[in-house]
Amino acid sequence: MVANPGSRRRPLSTGGISGTARAGAAGSLSSVIDLRLVRDDPDRVRASQRARGEDESSVDALLAADAARRAAVSTADDLRGEQKAFGRTVGKATPEERPALLERGKHLAARVKDAEHNQAETEEALHKAHLAIPNVIIDGVPAGGEDNFAVLETIGEKPTYDFEVAEHYEVGERVGAIDTARGAKVSGARFYFLTGPGALLEFALVNMAMAQATAAGFTPIVAPALVRPEAMEGTGFLGAHAEEVYHLERDNLYLVGTSEVALAGFHSNEIIDLTDGPRRYAGFSACFRREAGSYGKDTRGVFRVHWFDKVEMFSYCPPDQAEAEHLRLLAWEKEFLSKLELHYRVIDVAAGDLGSSAARKYDCEAWFPAQGRYRELTSTSNCTTFQSRRLGIRYRDADGRPQPSATLNGTAVAVTRTIACLLEAHQQADGSVRVPEALRPYLGGMDRIEPAKQ
Repeated sequence: MVANPGSRRRPLSTGGISGTARAGAAGSLSSVIDLRLVRDDPDRVRASQRARGEDESSVDALLAADAARRAAVSTADDLRGEQKAFGRTVGKATPEERPALLERGKHLAARVKDAEHNQAETEEALHKAHLAIPNVIIDGVPAGGEDNFAVLETIGEKPTYDFEVAEHYEVGERVGAIDTARGAKVSGARFYFLTGPGALLEFALVNMAMAQATAAGFTPIVAPALVRPEAMEGTGFLGAHAEEVYHLERDNLYLVGTSEVALAGFHSNEIIDLTDGPRRYAGFSACFRREAGSYGKDTRGVFRVHWFDKVEMFSYCPPDQAEAEHLRLLAWEKEFLSKLELHYRVIDVAAGDLGSSAARKYDCEAWFPAQGRYRELTSTSNCTTFQSRRLGIRYRDADGRPQPSATLNGTAVAVTRTIACLLEAHQQADGSVRVPEALRPYLGGMDRIEPAKQ
């Protein structure tokens, strides 16, 4: 998943929803991080929390909640066993013994009811404690916040110009590709129309991304933009940052911010076949972001908007193959950006800037010459088994035993931000925009976008 179109900021984190919404997850208690890891190596989880800038005491709270639940389950099981054995005693009792036994049975039934109520409460407490801890980061992820990323490589030469470069929205208006004034008139701030060459650029970029993905073995999917709460919680997009998500309360459905949500839910509560290697999908959907807290940022143009279209790569694989698969997703992102002849860098995102589901994330940040800085264009995240545990997604290991799979995601193309970068990076002195060679076949051979006639 990519962050909201705009400056780098922390992605949405996860949180709790009602028990009804959790009912679709596998088992009576949806998992998040592996509880066995927390029990066996709590110091590793505490170290991950420190690197993220999160509260280490959450680990101790989870361990305490886990112990309380296990004790409550044991107590309830023992009482149910006692009740079952007592029932056999009542059946053998004489008429004289039966009244006293029945009275004792009522008392035992009340104890069982109380124990089961306590078990349910401890399970809910454990669920909340579990949700409070994000995924455990992978060794080597930089510690710290959004400014503590590590630059892994820089690709291409930084472009130079012999004229004063314009912002993407100025170029877009000049060539008749973007109309934000009418977008605001119709829908409000941070909406837009892609017109003429802008609309053609969207279709060209989507088709080019899908062509690359299908050539690499991805199955193309047009994914729903509205999903149930189970899918949103399962992928880690509710909780503390739920205000950034559009919620249709009347229908209890959510508008997705990325097709990652629908693609993860696609195989929820299933055992999938990974014997032939990772299962990969390229999902197209409209994406919606409320942009809560972004007042005053990137208010012009189409860089930070409430709605945009995107093609997202999504992969299921065995956990021991996840890091290699992550590098493959990054390679496909780099291939696409290089085809667009953009100058960009690859960064290893710092732990404190990761979303709750990601154990590691690589971003590709392209150079915007008028802004004089790199801006995120794509990202790819390794979510290890964090999402699959919550969504009940499993595969069979070499011994035939069901195990949680790893899930990974990566941007094939986020349309509006990519259009913004193309307009700004490839503008020409005469006001036109040069079309990268690889994109031309998807634009009917067009090699240049000329200024619009007034």
